[in-house]
Formats: sequence, C-alpha cells, structure tokens
Amino acid sequence: MAGQSRKWMILVATIWIQAFTGTNFDFSAYSSEMKAILGVSQVQLNYLATASDLGKAVGWSSGLALMWMPLWAVMFTAAVMGLIGYGAQYLVVTNVIALPYFVVFLLCLLAGCSICWFNTVCFVLCIKNFPSNRPLALALTVSFNGVSAALYNLAVNSLNPSSSAVYLLLNALIPLFTSVVALIPILRQPVVDPVASDLVRRDQLTFLKLNLLAVITGLYLVFLHPSNSLTACLLFAGAIFLLILPLGVPGIIYARDWFKRTIYSSFRLDGSGFILVDAEDLELHKELLSRPNSVANGLTTDSANIDGQKNGSDESCSCAGVIKNDQLVMLGEEHKAGMLVRRKVYFARTGWLAIALLPTPIAFFFLGAFGGDSLAVQAGTALIGLSSGFIFAAAISITSELFGPESVGVNHNILITNIPIGSLVYGFLAAMVYDSNAASRVGRMADSVVCMGRNCYFWTFVSWGCISLLGLGSSVLLFLRTRPAYHRFEQSRRSTMLS
Repeated sequence: MAGQSRKWMILVATIWIQAFTGTNFDFSAYSSEMKAILGVSQVQLNYLATASDLGKAVGWSSGLALMWMPLWAVMFTAAVMGLIGYGAQYLVVTNVIALPYFVVFLLCLLAGCSICWFNTVCFVLCIKNFPSNRPLALALTVSFNGVSAALYNLAVNSLNPSSSAVYLLLNALIPLFTSVVALIPILRQPVVDPVASDLVRRDQLTFLKLNLLAVITGLYLVFLHPSNSLTACLLFAGAIFLLILPLGVPGIIYARDWFKRTIYSSFRLDGSGFILVDAEDLELHKELLSRPNSVANGLTTDSANIDGQKNGSDESCSCAGVIKNDQLVMLGEEHKAGMLVRRKVYFARTGWLAIALLPTPIAFFFLGAFGGDSLAVQAGTALIGLSSGFIFAAAISITSELFGPESVGVNHNILITNIPIGSLVYGFLAAMVYDSNAASRVGRMADSVVCMGRNCYFWTFVSWGCISLLGLGSSVLLFLRTRPAYHRFEQSRRSTMLS
C-alpha cells in the first residue's frame, strides 16, 4: 500500500513543476526593458515573444528523448535549457554582455523548448501513475501552470521590485531548484498495479478536494496584491504554503495504511465478539444475506422478479424494498425518474471544449467596445483566462482519448504547434496596429516609441475576436465528428459496469 502514497507524492511533484515552469507568462513584465536594451520595434519584440512559443513547435523532441533517456534526465535537460536561455537574457538586460538580436531570438526559442520538455515530464508522470483517473490528474496539474506569473510577480516584488530583470534570473534558477526537489519522488515511483473500483472512487474524491485547493490558490493570487516588499514577502509565503498543502494527501494515505496494518488489525481476533461495525448496519447485512432472493443465495434479481410475478406480489418492486436506512439494498429494481436522468446524462468532452471556447470571442469584442474602462479590461481578461485555462487543461485529456495515452507527450506537443502560429498571427496584428497608432500619436518613454489610448488596441481586439470565431466553429465541427465515438465509448463503459 506504500505505492498509494508514493503516487500522490508524484502528483504533488508535478504540481510544483507546473507551478514554477510557466515562465513564458511573465514575458510582458520585462519586455519593455528588453525592447529598450535591444533598440527594437514592437514588431521585432513580438517576434521574440513568438520565439518563446515557437519552442513548443519542437517540443515533440522531448517525446523522442524519452525513448533513450530516463524521465529524470529529461527533466534536468529541460532545466538546463531554461538556465541557459533565461540566464543569458538576464546578462543581456543587465548589460553584462551584448548579443545580437538573432542570438536573443534563439535564446527565447531555447527557453520555450524547456517549458515543453517540463510539460512532457508531467504528462508522462500523471498518465503512468493515474491510469484510471488520467483526465483528472492531467487537468489538475496543468491548472497550476497558470499561477506561475503570479508566483514570480510576488517573488520579484519581495526581492527587488524596481528591476524587471529579476524575472529572468528567477526564470533561470527556480525551475532548476524545483527539479532537484522533485527528483526523489520521481526516482521512487511505485509499480503500477490494477486498482480496485472503490480505490478509484476514493481517488476521484481526493482529486475533487485538490481541485478545490487549486481554486483557492488561484483566487488567493488573483485578488491579493502587494503594496510593498514586506506585504509581497508575506503573500509569497502564503502562496508557498498553499502549494505545500497537497503534501497532506500522501501523508494522510500513509498514516491510514499504517493504522490499518498495525492498530486496526489488532482488533480483528478470530472468535472475538468485538467488531468495529455499526450494529444496525450489521443487522441489515444479515437480513440481506438471509433473504431467499438474495444474490448470496445463488439467485439473481431477475429470477426473484419472476417469482414475485408468479406469486402476484409487487412488494419486491416497492421503494421501501429498494432503499432502507438510506442505503441501496437491492440491485436491478425500479428507480425514480430523477435517478434515471442522473445516470444517462452524458456529454462528450469535445463538446465541453467548444463551450469553453465560447467566452473568448465574446471577451475580445467586449474589450473592443469597452476597452477604455479598467473594470471592463479586468472582466474581459478574466473571461479569456478562464476560457484558455479550461481549453489547455482539457486538450491534454482529449489528445490522450483520441490518439491513445502511450504517446500523449509527442502527440500533444505536435498539436500545440498552434500556439506559436497563433502567437505569430495575433501578435503581428497587435504590433502592426500598435506601431501605426504610435506613429500618429508621438510619445517616447524609456527611449522607445509608445502608444497610449483605446485606439491603440481597438482593431486588435476586433480582429482577434473574428479569428477566435473560426476556432469556435472548428471546435463545434470536432464535437460533431467525435460525438458518435464518445457515445459508443460511454455505452461500452456502462455495459462493463453492469456486467
């Protein structure tokens, strides 16, 4: 049973890796300083952001590396790539070294590739250790990737809020430190054995609690903002505490298993009348076993129903015979319509993907119309964040379901090549609109041309909304194409459960 606690240690390790390796999310924090140091335009700066995402286009190489390297070696290779990519950029921004624009582009590419390698490590760990609850494990761990920017923001404000270059230094060092911490759980991975159905359901309840903790962590980081370095330090300590809390899961599981092996087993004495079972439940159990139509007596519920029909009795189909003491005491009997609806209701996961994408175009058009209001900007950004977060988490599970779990690392990294493509298209449009408006509205800050006002972004949001409508239509088509396959899968699953 020690393997049960070890697999949850693996999950905690993947949560930490995801929480501290979403380093591309804080690019905007130091991009202005990078732009001023390199003396580039907004379009050229956008190419650097695209390079960070373009690293994901070669993320499939991590799947190939797993064919020749152990998992821990792939993780540390990712950490070294991030150390070189972000470390060299830190030296550039701090004027320690001078590098041409093309070399900085390659450094951004290397840093982006490291993120994909970290993601592959997390995907493989979740799929290997939670085969029965694979979608839940993947969605949970990926959700923590979205808090990286907030964590790094608190860390920088705690150390030196006046220097944005600290972001690059932390981007280089923290993932390496996280890899060292996660090494021991990865090296002590348990042997995966078939899991009983009751343990699967217990794991699902544990995932529900961890998802609740993820929501609390996200709300904590979104709504609490530091006013000074001391406040930032306290908030960062609170965030670290929330990330450490999941360690209680393997600890509780280990303690429970130890209690069963040592304390509880001492009460199970042969011939002893001391039983740790409620007396009323015991009487109910004896009554069920003593019934003539009980399955324990060799009869099925169908044969019991036939006998009941022959005797002209409808008592076996009464609600009182189905439920007693708030417990289900007979299988195969009639149930109410509400219970029937709760059991046949099913919606394909690709359908949820289409629904999750719906807020994105709405948010872009909303920002285009009311972008001058700060509250509207916050509301629109929140909609986009919720939508993209759900899509990113669900896409991994859908990839494993449509193309199989064995090669999900390679397959998912191939599919997310849309990220650099989207980054290039969306970013190029935004940069063109920005530079065109900056030329007509001259203003200079930090030796770079800047644009201020709603007109700098209006057509950007409108074009982004139109493009995202194409994505929404594509997701609807994907749902229509895959709905029969998901329906057959659900029918097969139900027939297996009934058998």
